[in-house]
Amino acid sequence: MSLYLFVKYVHVGCVVLSLAGFAARGALMLRGSPLLQARFVRVAPHVVDTLLLASALWLAWMMQQYPFVHGWLTAKVLGLLAYIILGSIALRRGHTRAVRLAALAGALLAAGYVAAVALTKNPLPL
Repeated sequence: MSLYLFVKYVHVGCVVLSLAGFAARGALMLRGSPLLQARFVRVAPHVVDTLLLASALWLAWMMQQYPFVHGWLTAKVLGLLAYIILGSIALRRGHTRAVRLAALAGALLAAGYVAAVALTKNPLPL
């Protein structure tokens, strides 16, 4: 297996873990579960997301394609920023359950957009 494929598989695996973890934390938030305060639940996403970012940067370097130069990567970065902001509102900063639920839905839609852009390499994947 080439190094490129290995890094790509690490990246995709981290995407799956990150999104599954976010969805699980969203479900815990909606239930008002005290598990959200567990050390593992608070630390694991940072570890996975650090690996995700490192593998993304490594892939961009290997492919010699960079955000703000290539449109599809720029779209992924902007979608990722939307996901991070909405995810933060959903899990921490939202003042009401309705705001948190709306932000959770928006974050999941943003993540879906980023995945669609990644698969099609087109900023308008539909």
